[in-house]
Amino acid sequence: MIETVEQVKQALAQQKYIATDEIATALFLAEKLGKPLLVEGPAGVGKTELSKAWAGAMGRRLIR
Repeated sequence: MIETVEQVKQALAQQKYIATDEIATALFLAEKLGKPLLVEGPAGVGKTELSKAWAGAMGRRLIR
């Protein structure tokens, strides 16, 4: 269970994803509030990789 932003960063690091403080905070808040998170950006910036890493860290299946 994720209890801190630092735990989010560590969980993502175990999935070989280096998260910024901003990304880790957004994921932490979305998880705590039980809300979805919309990740936007141009092609090739790592949106899918973030999704894969977070799904792996949380033991969930990624549906694309």
